[in-house]
Amino acid sequence: MANINTNICIIGAGPGGATAALVLGKAGVPCVLVDKADFPRDKICGDALSGKVVEVLRKVDPAIAAQLALEPTNVGSWGVNFVAPNGRVLRVPFKMSADKAKDAAPGFIVKRIDFDHFLLQEALKYPSVQYLPNIKLEQFTKTSNGYTAANKAGDYTIDAKLLLVADGAQSVFARHHGGIQMEQQHYCAGIRAYYKGVEGMDAENFIELHFLKELLPGYFWIFPLPNGEANVGLGIRSDYISKRKLNLKQLLPQVIEAHPELKSRFANAELIDEVRGFGLPLGSKKRTISGDNYMLIGDAASLIDPFTGEGIGNAMMSGMLAAKHAMACRDYHATTMAEYDAAVYKRLWSELSLSRKMQQLVQVPWLFNFVVNKAQRSKTLQETISCMFEDMDMRERLKKPSFYVNLLLNR
Repeated sequence: MANINTNICIIGAGPGGATAALVLGKAGVPCVLVDKADFPRDKICGDALSGKVVEVLRKVDPAIAAQLALEPTNVGSWGVNFVAPNGRVLRVPFKMSADKAKDAAPGFIVKRIDFDHFLLQEALKYPSVQYLPNIKLEQFTKTSNGYTAANKAGDYTIDAKLLLVADGAQSVFARHHGGIQMEQQHYCAGIRAYYKGVEGMDAENFIELHFLKELLPGYFWIFPLPNGEANVGLGIRSDYISKRKLNLKQLLPQVIEAHPELKSRFANAELIDEVRGFGLPLGSKKRTISGDNYMLIGDAASLIDPFTGEGIGNAMMSGMLAAKHAMACRDYHATTMAEYDAAVYKRLWSELSLSRKMQQLVQVPWLFNFVVNKAQRSKTLQETISCMFEDMDMRERLKKPSFYVNLLLNR
């Protein structure tokens, strides 16, 4: 039987947990980082890294952000193509004024098996980070001094004053001790497949989000990867899946076959991996994400963007904020931990609530079609939407009915 005592235990070594360990390690703060797997390991995901990932890395260590841009396992992405239900494409660059010859790409696409391993290795460069792979913590007992966490057999225990819980959508702790419940209207199911040879990929590696009518309020995606590969998948909110009795694995090839433009692009494509499913707990409502002696991070805190499905950037942002709060705390009581909730939602809630509104917008296909049609004819509107990726004040305009009224009146 093994027992470890530590002040801070991080559960989960994915992007959220690794970022927390990276921040603590850089500050020389001892912590134990535990994961049920060893790395490199696969993680079912869309594999897209937004500008928020780069933002967090630059804040933690600019050298890591620079190194990420040089990694051969990723491709730089300069924007997103939104495909409306009517098939019209709205091309939105992440940066309107980017000099692609000089600037680093504002986003990347990289397989999680590569990115997660890269980030973990950066965290493990610090000797104060103790890494324990292949240990699945499933039993948690509250103590007067924190928590005792144990594996199923109970022969491996960790006594910690503070738990940073970053073990994903299926987190046992988040469900049984953090009070996070699965609500279908705030949850999404997705499937991911890797293809080789998909035709018509964007020259600037724009990611593609196809808002097909039969998938709303979800979408079909195509994200470019190195070596002629692509991450392809679809995601739909769980209450719609139940209502329509959908089988997503069967639906994926049906969608490709049913749409001529997609069918032609996949005519010579080869499926190179098993189609795999995953769950996405959406940040479409505020939840309590901390308590006595713990903070929830990333998917365990249900922080996935309800419109785009982005989870990596939000996980890393919350991991960074959790680590900083852990270092600043006088104690680990719930009232003190609640300052973490406030910090997370101060940074993320404007985006998450806007995305909730956008998710509702795409349930009205004619309105989404109208916005895309209008934007195709208006350079000013294209620039406005592009700037909304970087300017939160402008993004707030999308929440207001007046934005759409003005579009309707100014044909």
